[in-house]
Amino acid sequence: MRMRMPYVISYLIFFSFLGTLLRMVIESLTFYPGAPVNISVLWANVGGCFIMGFLSEDQGLFRFKEVDIQVEHEDDGQRRARLTAHKKTIPLYIGLTTGFCGSLTSFSTFIRDLFLALSNGLSVPVGPYSDVSLFAAAQDAPKAPNGGFSFMAIIAVLFLEVGLSTFSIKLGAHTAMFLSSWTPRLPQWWLERIVNPCMIPLVTLSWIALVCLVALLPRYALDPTLWSAEIWRGPVLFALVFSPVGCLARFFLSLKLNSRLAVFPLGTFAANISGTAVLGMAYCLQHSSISAASLGGGSVVGCQVLQGIMDGFCGCLTTVSTWALELIDLRPRHAYVYGIISVVVAFCLLVVEIGSLKWTRGLETPICFSASTV
Repeated sequence: MRMRMPYVISYLIFFSFLGTLLRMVIESLTFYPGAPVNISVLWANVGGCFIMGFLSEDQGLFRFKEVDIQVEHEDDGQRRARLTAHKKTIPLYIGLTTGFCGSLTSFSTFIRDLFLALSNGLSVPVGPYSDVSLFAAAQDAPKAPNGGFSFMAIIAVLFLEVGLSTFSIKLGAHTAMFLSSWTPRLPQWWLERIVNPCMIPLVTLSWIALVCLVALLPRYALDPTLWSAEIWRGPVLFALVFSPVGCLARFFLSLKLNSRLAVFPLGTFAANISGTAVLGMAYCLQHSSISAASLGGGSVVGCQVLQGIMDGFCGCLTTVSTWALELIDLRPRHAYVYGIISVVVAFCLLVVEIGSLKWTRGLETPICFSASTV
């Protein structure tokens, strides 16, 4: 594994770019007037969990000849366990699961939406489609008559996120079993001799290409819509800058801590909680009323950096796909304890961080979300 670590890191960086980009695209596409669900990250979490379920159950893509020889005389249970253990040593598999699926899903954004449901802060897309954007000021949800309605909103967000995520894990696993007879086997020599050695330079070139794609897009000064490059260039650029850092931090936390307690994955828990805490701090800085000369959200660039930290670093440091898979793999009692503690601790952090600002001084519209930046 140590010999393959440079390849693993390269795959993680590469797929963190792809996962972050796809998550932001899905969030933007599913945020439109008349949307049945206003939880921006829900469908990205569903998609990432589906792919995670498929990859975790699949027994064909990464079944190499050396594994066939080892499992030839073993029963089904032993064969499945050996194949699963073997997959976890393959850099491409680690990149697809930990890198892509982990970056496509975001636990911290899910908890942020949970808090916004409590505080009537969920954005509601209103108006023509060209005037609606995740990177622009949006209309808040109408204020609930009393706290009982906020409680129902929390339950709705919680059930939708956790229920659809765990369902997607199962659906992906069932899809892998259904397609097992037609799933091709990846050629081992192709991965080890061609793809793996090319990943390190490919990651460097991909990083340069992605930065240029976002930073060097032509300016649309005459474009009055909120889909112009001026609106989304900054947040996307900074999200790409910070995404590999969050993904690598989550990987090493899981590598060092998850094996210490079999009934409670400490690595995933630490990544999700710390990422949620950082998101809460960045959200407060971005939405606080500070002068333009101050650090943080007082300038357009500072505001975009904070948005990039939330979407890139926090989005990749926290994960729903791994968390949902762990909930399914654990025994029911341990799964309930692990799931409840994860959600409650993260939610309480945001109540303390964002709630203390919202219910004292109030939250301001971020300067990079104002119409004047168009």
